[in-house]
Amino acid sequence: MMNNNLPESSQGTVLVVDDALDTLRMLCDALADEGYVVLVARDGEEALKRLERTQPDAILLDAVMPGLSGFETCRRIKAQVASSSIPVIFMTGLSETSDIVAGFEAGGVDYVVKPVRIEEVLARLATHVRNARVTRLASRAVDVGGMGVLLLDASQHIAWRSPQAERWLRACYPDLDGGAPSTWLHDLAGDASGQELRVAGHPGLVARSLGATGPNEIMVLLYQKAEVGAPTDAPLATESQPSAALSRLEVASLTPRETEVLSWLAKGKTNRDIADILGMSPRTVNKHLEHIFEKLGVETRTAAAALASRAIAA
Repeated sequence: MMNNNLPESSQGTVLVVDDALDTLRMLCDALADEGYVVLVARDGEEALKRLERTQPDAILLDAVMPGLSGFETCRRIKAQVASSSIPVIFMTGLSETSDIVAGFEAGGVDYVVKPVRIEEVLARLATHVRNARVTRLASRAVDVGGMGVLLLDASQHIAWRSPQAERWLRACYPDLDGGAPSTWLHDLAGDASGQELRVAGHPGLVARSLGATGPNEIMVLLYQKAEVGAPTDAPLATESQPSAALSRLEVASLTPRETEVLSWLAKGKTNRDIADILGMSPRTVNKHLEHIFEKLGVETRTAAAALASRAIAA
């Protein structure tokens, strides 16, 4: 999650965790010169306390520190819903393969070897901050379409979930953080056909695997589907009743790409803007909009944007 109070010129917020003052000073100066807002922690405990108050765009984490190690700190970061999606880049003087693997198993997305080279740190950091932002935007777009997203790790545990998925799963499993029933998650992870699977705990919730999105990572789509013979107006229990606009989006069956286009349309972007953001031609954007209008039962981009905006606010 980005800091909403950042100046427009900011590249984002980075939390640097290291017990070595020289390394901290060097990294803080370089990151500030690059346009990042820099937060500092001297050990793992201090880093976790900082994350209770703010959520940076990325974390640079020393692997070996007194007290709580970087690996254990990362595991605790990833165990918290609010911070689980923040990319963690390890800084380590350890070069053994087993140590590097331990960093990835703890939840890190990358590593740099000490003594750190500033150019390498900046390049890797920019890539992961950009990827994290794209992931957030994509998840919000899918949520606008009335669906939710899960990411499963190599152990078939939920590594991350979008806001809509969080609401649905929390309604089914109040003790979600303590470990939701995993039978259907294992079934999903072993299914490469993309078939629908009913989620245990609620008959109206369906899951479908979208396949691997990275090493040891599987993406799952969640959405509602009425039971045969069940009343069509029976909503899934969530934190609040969905609005009429959200209900229309839920039954529209928009594709993930269509929901991305609709999300940017709701933010007032032109076809050319959307094309540049999503890496497609304006003509392709227009084709997606034609499908969106047809599925939503509207005739203009203004009507579609208004519908999406009301759904986001629901």
